Amino acid sequence: MSDDRDDKQNTGAPGPEDFSLEEILAEFGGGPPKPTRWKEDTIPFPVQGRRPRGGSPPPPAGGGKVVDFPAGKREAGPRPAPPPKAPPPPPKPEEPEPEEPEPEEAPEEDGDDKVVDFPGEEGPASDNPIAEGLNRLLQKADDYAGHMFEEEGKEDDEEIRRAEEFIPGTDEEEPPENRRERRPRRQPPPAPDLPPAELARRYGKGLKSLGIRSVLVFLLLIPALYLTVDVFPYPAALTPQLRVLLLSAAQGLAMLVGIDVLARGLFRLVLLEFGMDTLLVFACAATLADALTMYRLDPREGQMPYCAAAILAIFLLMRGTRRKRRAQRLACRTAAAAAHPYLVTLDEGKWSGRDTYAKWSGEPIGFGRQMQAADGAERIFHRICPLLFIACLLLSIVASIGRGAPERLLWCLSAMLTASTSLSGGLCYALPWLSLTRRLSKSGAAIAGWDGVTATGGSGILLTDTDFFPPGCVSLNGIKIFGDFPVDKVVSNTATLIRDSGCGLDKIFHDLLRAQGCVYRRASGLTVYEGGLSAVIRNQQVLVGSAAFMGLMEITLPQGLHVKNAVFCAIDGELAGIFALNYTLHGNLEPSLNSLIRNRVTPVMATRDFNLIPAMLRQRFKLPVDKMEFPPVERRVELSGEEQSHSDILTAVLCREGVAPYSEAVVGAARLRRAVRTSAVLACLGALAGLLLAFYLTFVCSYSSLSAVNLLVFLVMWLVPTPLIAGMVNKY
Repeated sequence: MSDDRDDKQNTGAPGPEDFSLEEILAEFGGGPPKPTRWKEDTIPFPVQGRRPRGGSPPPPAGGGKVVDFPAGKREAGPRPAPPPKAPPPPPKPEEPEPEEPEPEEAPEEDGDDKVVDFPGEEGPASDNPIAEGLNRLLQKADDYAGHMFEEEGKEDDEEIRRAEEFIPGTDEEEPPENRRERRPRRQPPPAPDLPPAELARRYGKGLKSLGIRSVLVFLLLIPALYLTVDVFPYPAALTPQLRVLLLSAAQGLAMLVGIDVLARGLFRLVLLEFGMDTLLVFACAATLADALTMYRLDPREGQMPYCAAAILAIFLLMRGTRRKRRAQRLACRTAAAAAHPYLVTLDEGKWSGRDTYAKWSGEPIGFGRQMQAADGAERIFHRICPLLFIACLLLSIVASIGRGAPERLLWCLSAMLTASTSLSGGLCYALPWLSLTRRLSKSGAAIAGWDGVTATGGSGILLTDTDFFPPGCVSLNGIKIFGDFPVDKVVSNTATLIRDSGCGLDKIFHDLLRAQGCVYRRASGLTVYEGGLSAVIRNQQVLVGSAAFMGLMEITLPQGLHVKNAVFCAIDGELAGIFALNYTLHGNLEPSLNSLIRNRVTPVMATRDFNLIPAMLRQRFKLPVDKMEFPPVERRVELSGEEQSHSDILTAVLCREGVAPYSEAVVGAARLRRAVRTSAVLACLGALAGLLLAFYLTFVCSYSSLSAVNLLVFLVMWLVPTPLIAGMVNKY
């Protein structure tokens, strides 16, 4: 039954359920298009045989959007031939909808039907690009003109005008930059954290003996130079062999006198810290062995051994050790001079995402541990000297045994080790450290060892009220009470707000409170503003601040008031009293600020005294406030608070008030770091140059070029830069 029915339907004759092509076209878009709101979102399919224009798909042949009927497979029967295509009816104009008019479409050039724009396009491209650019420019100008006067009139607002007049300008904090992470600083060694006073006594022991013994070594150096430098005539009894024996004896005595500094060099081997003094011990041993076996193994045609250079190196090492211990004792005595010292630390990202120095009160925990740590020159030598020692051993074997002359091994070792031992190894840190410590001790500051020196490099320094004006630089110049307010009430309210805010004027008002027989009162709701304070005392609103703050709070001030710096007090909106102040600039303030600015350390004003603003410092004291930063009041209170966290590594310990010891410690530590590192690098370069030169001369067996006098002159020439660099550390 099903097969007969299919045969009937596939005969080709139209049946009741068959549809012609015209009916299909009429139903799927051949007829007039129905006005729908979503028709613009339909993307027409391209029709084969027509070339698209302007890069967009061409419209179909008919007036509507025609979708080709899918060609499916029939189960049986031949496929009917399609009837001839009827010409499409002419397109009928669309009537725009009243609520959403549609843009008119330009007719095609051939007049077939209209073109539907591709979604997202505004229309066909114009033939004149210049005109289109001008149209877009005019459109942007019209949009800008429409929004240009939206903010007009806001600058005339009364609150904005008064705020700009009375509130001082502050510096905005920059967001922290995405800087690359620095390598973590080397942790201090686990040395006992002794108190500074006890550590000073330990460093003082044996200083006098060390000085006397260094003089004895210098006395041994004089005959050693006479026997080495062939300038003066020698008596006939003083043969070359006797001269070599005398040089050996002088070096042996010098090594015995300086046994403590040489033993410290050997002890470093146990700690795996190979320093320049350790290299000197091996150089002295090789030189003494070469001198004792010289005429048995390698006579070298009357050349002298390098004993004079070894004695000079021992003398300079002893002098450097003594100067370093003197500086450490002086620094510890300075740190122990104050019962409650100030501590200086370099806090990471404290202000504006930058490392900033901060001064705060506390116990000098870690000072003794940092003082006993290795200095900067030693830390550099710990990395270079092992390589130099290994190179000396290998190159000596190459220059002697490798050349078929094993008898020259001791000479090669002596020459290379002596040339690699820098005479300035013990002076790179001792000389600038002592000169800087002497200067800082006069100002009341002490640097906390080399770990405190490396904790420098910050670009900012926090300065509080007492840094700008230490106690004694601000005095009370007079009091004026207004209205029916009693004197004790005005003084008590003002002193209470000054104390609770942590202002630098606390001592002045505390002394005034005691002189007037008043007491502090209980305040609630303390609020800090730019230029003043606000709190509630006994259900009364109390305002304390500058004249500009009173004007901002609409407190009426007396006519013809000429007080430049004063503290005003208002109770319940009425002026109650004026406290005139006299600020005296300390003589060290301006040079200290200039020293910080020259060394690229920006002063950051973390002040709480509402009178200390950049305008006051610039107009009255001519300070370079344009190179200083003034944070907002909230950040100033936070930066000067006692509850903030600080670094565990101390930079310095201060025993006096004011900005002078603070700035000298910061700047001096930075200069000491550069000087020590420069001297140590030059010493390493000189040691490397001496090693290479000694290897070449021993390899070619040039005895005359590598004589004791020439090697001594070479070592002294590389010694000259160290005292010159050390002399520039405290010149700031």
